[in-house]
Amino acid sequence: MPYVEGLNVDTVNLGRHGLKVSRLCLGTMVFGSQNDEKASFAVLDEAEALGFNFLDLADVYPVPPSLETAGSTEEIVGRWLKGRRQRFVLATKFVNPMGPGANDQGSSRKHMIEACEASLRRLGTDRIDIYYAHRWDESSPLDETMEAFDRLHQDGKILYLGVSNYSAWQLGLAQAIVAERRLAPIAALQPRYNLLFRQPERDLLPFAKTLGIGVMPYNPLGAGMLTGKYRRGMEPPPESRFGWGDYGRMYQGRYWSEEMFSLVDALVTVAEAESMTAAQASLAWILTHDAITAPIVGASRPEQLRDSVQALEKKLSPEGLERLDEASKSYL
Repeated sequence: MPYVEGLNVDTVNLGRHGLKVSRLCLGTMVFGSQNDEKASFAVLDEAEALGFNFLDLADVYPVPPSLETAGSTEEIVGRWLKGRRQRFVLATKFVNPMGPGANDQGSSRKHMIEACEASLRRLGTDRIDIYYAHRWDESSPLDETMEAFDRLHQDGKILYLGVSNYSAWQLGLAQAIVAERRLAPIAALQPRYNLLFRQPERDLLPFAKTLGIGVMPYNPLGAGMLTGKYRRGMEPPPESRFGWGDYGRMYQGRYWSEEMFSLVDALVTVAEAESMTAAQASLAWILTHDAITAPIVGASRPEQLRDSVQALEKKLSPEGLERLDEASKSYL
């Protein structure tokens, strides 16, 4: 495998589990939309060179999601993985719509098993290392979902199970079912978490740490807001995540406000004082939390990954941490 001098990602355990994953996880949700296959392969090649062994996907990717493109990201990554599957930890997700039928979505036993089989085909593999429920599904009983997870685990089609976008009470309920029925344990959690969304610190992250669950936060850079490239008074660029129609409006609702631009100003000031980019300072801040296993970082160009990896070599000063905590405390 190629090696990039001076830049290489270490591995850590997935929570209390024995699985070793790279300290950063590569997000792939723009593979097949913003990135065509050639551009996606270039990012994957760079990730491999930098020491990433952890890839995050979902059956519904790429984004913005549509039934016409759903599954394309898994197909692209599956083609790239030929001949190197053993070196990578593959995580993918189910629940969101993959077709027009009533059972083409959700976390019922039927859809989960069919979705898993379809992901295995697209990825060209016989197992998924980490399989996530992409979100809470009120239409399906949780015990049915956890028992279906256990069946797939017993069959060897998934090795570790996870949940994404679950609140602390939802994770607690799932954990109670697992414990009561002695099912396969929850090993991975994927919450939204960054300087602009610190709510998981209240109870979700401490709960996951207590249970020994690995935590892979998504949106660690706030959809690009925490890179400092967007400034107050700008219109959301149409080619950016904030400009993608309804999907872009969702991201604007999350991150595009005067208060958030004020935090970005503070972040840029701290990053400059500590000889970092804003993105590096954002990642360095997340990595100070002892519950975090591997933030999910996306990239549309290979050089963006190098910037992210450099955050692993950097530490914020106590003064910098205090400034960022103060500037972001309203998002707790």
